[in-house]
Amino acid sequence: MLNASPAPTLPGYCELHCVSNFTFLRGASHPEELVARASELGYAALAITDECSLAGVVRAHVAAKQCGLKLIIGTQVRVEDGPTLTLLATNRESYGHISALITRARGRAAKGSYLVTWADLAWNLDHCLVLMLPDSQPRPHSPTLLHSKCALALEREGVKQHALALARRFPQRAWIAVELHKGANDAAHLDALRELSAYSALPLVAAGDVHMHVRSRKALQDTLTAIRLNTTIAAAGHALQPNAERHLRTRVALASIYPPELLAETVKIAERCDF
Repeated sequence: MLNASPAPTLPGYCELHCVSNFTFLRGASHPEELVARASELGYAALAITDECSLAGVVRAHVAAKQCGLKLIIGTQVRVEDGPTLTLLATNRESYGHISALITRARGRAAKGSYLVTWADLAWNLDHCLVLMLPDSQPRPHSPTLLHSKCALALEREGVKQHALALARRFPQRAWIAVELHKGANDAAHLDALRELSAYSALPLVAAGDVHMHVRSRKALQDTLTAIRLNTTIAAAGHALQPNAERHLRTRVALASIYPPELLAETVKIAERCDF
């Protein structure tokens, strides 16, 4: 009788970039649904990072206490003339600083929008952790489009400078997020991010850009996108996400997509968040 092979060890994982339906017309799941699903999948932790908002964390906190999942509080913001960032709170002080940043950003812009500047990053964020979310959208006239519909826009002027600026502002507290969604050019995307990491000395970490707790919410997410753009689903075209990969994926699936060191880095970051 042959001995059965031991079951493979599942990698530890923490999702560090996840929006709920409190990110209006983008997120397609309630915070408590995201928390419950992350717990079911055996995640080490889950970060709720709604766009320039902390509105979803109360419900997420209640759900996380009920199921025993570690919750990380954060937010996602786009910097004027700069990158999109995820800010994660490590303690009560950094939570307050993120709250103050959101208040300033919302207060200086029209209702429903916000404005974050580079100067804001110099204000009281010394205990925050930062993930840079490189723009993965292709440029309209990039020659790479002749070979791939998923050409990476990392060659755009300023991206390397943004990474260097973050490395200086947040020493040992900034990473480049690698978000792979089974696109046609995932391998080239990862290679480009590795080059950016080597150039800036910012380490890489896996993340999911999660918009829904299960893939079956894709139809709802498409509907929200069409409403946000004031168009129909049929006319939304490439504005819709190309697949349903922006859900909380199993750790088996994640292990087949990401290098193991990038998954392990998510757990290391989660261990630094105690609030």
